[in-house]
Amino acid sequence: MLTKRGKELRTQVEFNSLENLVPRDHLLRKVDQAIDFNFIYNEVSELYSDFGRPSIDPVVLIKIVLIQYLFGIPSMRQTIKEIQVNIAYRWFIGYSISEPIPHFSTFSKNYERRFAETDLFTKIFTEILDIAESEGLIAAEQVYIDSTHIKASANKKKYEKVNVKVEAKKYQKQLDKEIDADRQDHGKKPFKKTEKIETKEIVQSTTDKESGMFHKNEKERCFAYLAHTACDDANFILGFDVTAGNVHDSVAFEDVFNKVNERYEAEIAAVAVDAGYKTPYISRLLLKSSILPSMPYKRPMTKDGFLKKYEYVYDEYNDCYICPNNKILEYSTTNREGYKVYKSNPTDCGNCSFKPRCTNSKNNQKVVTRHVWEEYLEEADHLRHDNYVKCVYKRRKETIERVFADAKEKHGMRFTHLRGLAKVKMEVTLIFSCMNLKKLANRLWNRRRKSSHLYTFICKVYLNNQKFIIKTSKGMFSVMRICLLSTV
Repeated sequence: MLTKRGKELRTQVEFNSLENLVPRDHLLRKVDQAIDFNFIYNEVSELYSDFGRPSIDPVVLIKIVLIQYLFGIPSMRQTIKEIQVNIAYRWFIGYSISEPIPHFSTFSKNYERRFAETDLFTKIFTEILDIAESEGLIAAEQVYIDSTHIKASANKKKYEKVNVKVEAKKYQKQLDKEIDADRQDHGKKPFKKTEKIETKEIVQSTTDKESGMFHKNEKERCFAYLAHTACDDANFILGFDVTAGNVHDSVAFEDVFNKVNERYEAEIAAVAVDAGYKTPYISRLLLKSSILPSMPYKRPMTKDGFLKKYEYVYDEYNDCYICPNNKILEYSTTNREGYKVYKSNPTDCGNCSFKPRCTNSKNNQKVVTRHVWEEYLEEADHLRHDNYVKCVYKRRKETIERVFADAKEKHGMRFTHLRGLAKVKMEVTLIFSCMNLKKLANRLWNRRRKSSHLYTFICKVYLNNQKFIIKTSKGMFSVMRICLLSTV
């Protein structure tokens, strides 16, 4: 039967509460049960004056921005519009149906005046991670580290070429000691310390100077930031760092690894990374920390048709290389970059049948280099064939790659409207906090629901096993017999 509804109910007055209107399984209900946001008051108490007019509740400000990133709303202006008409959002921030919502510029002004120079957002991320850890949801035996780019709010055609100082590697002092020791072992003098400042030319955006020109594989060139991220086997984000888009993955690895290792040192058994992290230093760092590096095969960087480096056999005892024609490449020197240089005898190479596939040098000499930490890289490559390491590496597509996919598709991390490294880092911190919070809330909710279902099931079984035998005989009732379950 056809039914028509009129517009009379639009003006109907009804007595109800927000509590009754929000669905019991709504995500924000799960979030509200998973975490108590009152810890924020202690973190921001010193940022507010004891005098003047009352401020907007700082917890409300944080909840508003959490709503934005939890549901992937593209801007704060749109978030405020959504809160105005969404009962669940109003319930979450504690506002009634008729109460006016704060202006969309309120959070940005509070960020600039209060939160910009604090670690408030990092503490929110840490608090969520602490709760997940206390609930036994963290699985840090295997850690997965990778990076993803975030397109900057900058036109790639508006740039200038500038010279910048080359930053020294964080492990440069360790490497210098190894280089000097190796040179002394070969009877050579250590390098003199140089005060020369090295510079390099980079492409810098005139719009967002702290972003970097990003170009990788088939992706087009663009100004971007990189979110270097570590997650566990349960897809919880354990640590991260944000850099300009022109910073190589291997350069940012140590900071991310140290953050995670400092917290989960006793648990981590293996770390899975892609080929961009397959360097001697990273292999050494992991193996020295008693952690298995799970790295892929990396194709030798040689020209087509030429002999691969692995075809030159290293003789560890005599510290030399043996070429495919069984000729010796003797040690020559150790350079400042940490590579030992091995050179062949020109007389051996002059009429060698392998020369067209070996070298194009005019002096008929083959040069092979070996890093002073090469043995760690070789050990990491050897572990690549271990079954456990293979299984760990295969999990990358289900863990860290899934984290990046969700961050971009569901939480707005594909690009940023913000400019400057500090603001982008704040945004990434909030996105990753929301992703962890969402996972935490859902898993705790499912755990409680399963516990509730189990309790209901036990109660039903218990009641079904009660045997109330009632017989009437001469006006008397028989004694009630009860069979109890031993599990209750």
